[in-house]
Amino acid sequence: MSERVNEVIKEENPLAAEKTGKLIARFAIPAIISMLVSSLYNIVDQIFIGQGVGMLGNAATNIAFPVSIICTATALLLGIGSASNYNLESGAGNQERACRIIGTGLTMLVVCGIVIAGIVLLFLDPLLQIFGVTSEVLPYAQDYTGITAWGIPFLVLTTGGNHLIRADRSPTYSMTCMLTGAILNTILDPLFIFVFHLGIKGAAWATVIGQVVSGILVILYFARFRKLELKKEMLVPGAGLLKAIASLGIASCINQISMAAVQITMNNTLRHYGAASIYGTDIPLACVGVISKVNMVFMAICIGISQGCQPIWGFNYGAGEYARVRETYLKAFRIALTVGIIFFLCFQFFPRQIVSIFGSGSEEYFRFAERYFRIFMFLTFINGVQPMSSGFFTSIGKARLGIIVSLTRQVIFLLPLILIFPIFMGIDGVMYAGPIADGAAALAALSCAVRELKIMKQMESANS
Repeated sequence: MSERVNEVIKEENPLAAEKTGKLIARFAIPAIISMLVSSLYNIVDQIFIGQGVGMLGNAATNIAFPVSIICTATALLLGIGSASNYNLESGAGNQERACRIIGTGLTMLVVCGIVIAGIVLLFLDPLLQIFGVTSEVLPYAQDYTGITAWGIPFLVLTTGGNHLIRADRSPTYSMTCMLTGAILNTILDPLFIFVFHLGIKGAAWATVIGQVVSGILVILYFARFRKLELKKEMLVPGAGLLKAIASLGIASCINQISMAAVQITMNNTLRHYGAASIYGTDIPLACVGVISKVNMVFMAICIGISQGCQPIWGFNYGAGEYARVRETYLKAFRIALTVGIIFFLCFQFFPRQIVSIFGSGSEEYFRFAERYFRIFMFLTFINGVQPMSSGFFTSIGKARLGIIVSLTRQVIFLLPLILIFPIFMGIDGVMYAGPIADGAAALAALSCAVRELKIMKQMESANS
């Protein structure tokens, strides 16, 4: 890239010139809020369902959770893949191709959302059985999943579209899209559950309405408020563009799919070994459902940090500004570590208080929840390293490395452990699998990141 082009980039795009700390705050804070708001859909439902429906309602949302994860996986495949390519192409000065990538991503988000919704509605009962439903939970899971399936196209469009909006340098609007739907969901949940007495169906309809409103705001942005040039012909998907999108979005997608696989395996393992324990089948399902939603808050912050940094990493890597890439990664790492320590302390010292927010239960219910929090979440303070590093590798075009890192915790370590440990330790084996997988994944991610940062430093020296 010529010096003249570099100067133009620095004059026109703050990603190349503004202080990295200020950029992280500008892009990561809205991304974190967007991710937190996205997780609030599940958390708010869990709280009001726990208070208004009870433990079986909480278990039903846990059974339905893999559907939400699959939707998120699809949205991240297309959203992060499109946004990462857009940033890299923009940094390299290929603006027309960058815009065509955004158009392809938008179209595929709509198509995939409709396809997933159709599959869930057509095969609802078989899917719930695969997800680990019990006979007592089944009616609640049918109501909740069957209704929320109608909001899937808007959920996929909102989740993926927000990455494209941030790539278009509108992080505040991206945050507004998510926040509007979540606030509406929070208002409608108690109204439908406690005032209109719709129970778990009311929570599901509140979620759908919030998702529809957020999706409409995304459509409105690309119709009227976008900064990039987006012509109608750019909305036609191209095979080459889809391949480029998939190559950089697959790591985040696989990470989510592996989470769904672990969740399904976890549900079935808890159902099997719970029946042989003092807790029974429904207490472990309900507890783990609550705790997984709480952990979503922590992971939302870490993933939000990564997503907020992606435009900075991608643009500067494409422009050859490796020092800014390294500086941004190290600052993001320190932020993620600090957040992890705060959540670790909360999980260790206040587990009963946290679970109580989601409704009441027996003493066995709270005892299991406390043990699960303290054991399974023991290495929370380093859990942000793996998703952040996976996003980092994707942003700089290292798709294969991003995929490997995204697979470490869920597939390579956790999935085998939650199958093997319970054979020897019963239901406690599930708990002890967590910290071992977390520690191994963090070490793998850090070693890969350190190696990549050293390579960048050498490239920087060679360019000098």
